[in-house]
Amino acid sequence: MRLRIHHQTSYQYDTPVQYALQQLRLRPKADAGQTVLDWNLGIDGGRQELEFRDHHGNFVELVSINPGRRELHIACNGEIETSDRAGIVGRHEGPAPLWFYQRNSGLTRPGPGARKLVNALGKDHETEIARLHALSGLVLETIRYETDRTHSRTTAEEALAAGHGVCQDHAHAFLASARLLGYPARYVSGYLMMTDRVDQDASHAWAEAHVEGIGWVGFDVANGISPDERYVRIATGLDYLDASPVSGLRLGDSAESMVVTLQVEQ
Repeated sequence: MRLRIHHQTSYQYDTPVQYALQQLRLRPKADAGQTVLDWNLGIDGGRQELEFRDHHGNFVELVSINPGRRELHIACNGEIETSDRAGIVGRHEGPAPLWFYQRNSGLTRPGPGARKLVNALGKDHETEIARLHALSGLVLETIRYETDRTHSRTTAEEALAAGHGVCQDHAHAFLASARLLGYPARYVSGYLMMTDRVDQDASHAWAEAHVEGIGWVGFDVANGISPDERYVRIATGLDYLDASPVSGLRLGDSAESMVVTLQVEQ
């Protein structure tokens, strides 16, 4: 499937800003199941400082605001060719070793909630894949999908205790539990083409676990499936902070507002 993506992030400040730097992880990965046919970055009100690959293999771009500006607009456009591999990404690659993804981060550190999920999972599963799908189902049963109830710094344990959250919280809870079970696991940020609309509310997030003999396999807890040709992988990491599409900093006390528009279509 060929997907067209348009993703724009606009920042507005109530006073002129002398320094602000945005870190972008917006360029999709070129790997198993997806090919980047075309990708362009447009900047209004700033400039690209540099680009590099981080230790997760993510393509990172740093963009600064032009001093004295009160607006910064970042627009990405491109086309990606995808295929349905039943969520299988395949063998591990990149500078970070496989064991690194068994580490817990601040957002995925397991506690009573994750241990309860693991205990409820049991051991009666025909395959490792079946076991991980069962874990995905338990996470969704425990954390019902509700927007505006959590935020980017909500931990897996906080979401499990609250019983509500979004795809980011589902992914964090899955990661905490999968690592308890001994699987290397990582967070994935990306795009998902919804079948009923072009305009998307936000980018998407899911998780991947490494299964012996198969490699990395994706699990979209929020939708109860493994990613198919409608999904585009952008960045991976131990948690959201490693793979967030846009993050940044600025000097001064200007109030900031942000508007994101995203279209994904075939």
